[in-house]
Amino acid sequence: MELQERLDDVRARIATAEREAGRAEGSVQLVAVSKTFDADQIRPAIDAGQRIFGENRVQESQGKWPGLKAETSGIELHLIGPLQSNKAAEAVALFDVIETVDREKIARALAAEMKLQRKSLRLYVQVNTGLEPQKAGIAPDDTPSFVSLCRDELRLSIDGLMCIPPADENPGPHFALLAKLAKASGVEKLSMGMSGDYQVAVAFGATSVRVGSAIFGTR
Repeated sequence: MELQERLDDVRARIATAEREAGRAEGSVQLVAVSKTFDADQIRPAIDAGQRIFGENRVQESQGKWPGLKAETSGIELHLIGPLQSNKAAEAVALFDVIETVDREKIARALAAEMKLQRKSLRLYVQVNTGLEPQKAGIAPDDTPSFVSLCRDELRLSIDGLMCIPPADENPGPHFALLAKLAKASGVEKLSMGMSGDYQVAVAFGATSVRVGSAIFGTR
């Protein structure tokens, strides 16, 4: 199956999941996860009309996305991997959305850089719904107060919440928890669901899903 066919298939499955959940068509954005793929492998997705992409690493993204963005207008680039504070300047310069704000140090570094660069990025708070010690993210109980800190003290635009459920658990309860936390925190967007569970995420209210291997194939 060619990339165009795989992309069409994912889009169709999202549309079906929207209908089955009683949601409006087009209410879920597709973030095509292009990490580890080079510019030549990404271009076919752009040619097929995909404009929203997700990357895990700042340094890898710097090697391919400035050129791709220069070639095609309307690209929206999301950072969906962990961000170190010493990479905040590069991240603010390159990305449009950062989905992995997970501690006060990062929030403060981003606030300072956006002021310096006169840019306003849209941000998501990453929540560690499974309280996994090896995984980044704010603890669920701390999420509303952290969102308030980011918004009220640091004047950051927190659009939504993001999570990556434990690989060996049913993702449904984690998606339900994220939706509940979003409501409690006063944010509207939910970035949840990947190649293996994005249709489930749509049923639980995802506003964007992050799909890589189902579009680009195995890495």
